[in-house]
Amino acid sequence: ILGATYLAMNRAIAALGVSVDLALIDGNRDKGIEYPSRTIVKGDALCASIAAASVLAKVTRDRHMRELALRYPGYGFEKHKGYGTKQHYAAIRELGPCEAHRPGFLRKLH
Repeated sequence: ILGATYLAMNRAIAALGVSVDLALIDGNRDKGIEYPSRTIVKGDALCASIAAASVLAKVTRDRHMRELALRYPGYGFEKHKGYGTKQHYAAIRELGPCEAHRPGFLRKLH
């Protein structure tokens, strides 16, 4: 997951279309970032820019999960937002996995 996170961050920075002086990273690792960066542990609580990005990311994810709920009814994506809740696992047991389920997530199914 960390590698995918770095890939997504690098793609997002590249897509800005402007030169980047410094990328602020929430956490303590930035070894995979191809741009000048600074990590800030608990950055969403300490840095307004990181907090704003966190809100935008959550709103975007929630919107995506509502779209998945329309495409794959019965899984409850609009409620659990893709997290491994009892209801989510119960839906997978009942309906089987759908195309939106990552193999790594399914390994955690118990």
